Amino acid sequence: MKKTFKYTLLIAFLTLASVGFLQAQPHAGEQSGGAGVTGGRIGDAPAGAPVGSGTLLLIGFAGLYGGKKYVSNRKRIKE
Repeated sequence: MKKTFKYTLLIAFLTLASVGFLQAQPHAGEQSGGAGVTGGRIGDAPAGAPVGSGTLLLIGFAGLYGGKKYVSNRKRIKE
């Protein structure tokens, strides 16, 4: 009973803590005071989030993890 309560409390805390730090992204061009302040047009700022290096890291780690699981399962079958 105590173990289940502790895990439930831990999961609830982690969920609420992660949701508490979420913030909306600013619109394109508003990071430096908006497009009107800098003198640029509204369409000048690129829209979207940079995903290049994060995506490559995620794919790389997923490949490493999958490879490790494959090798460990293969060793276990041989034994």
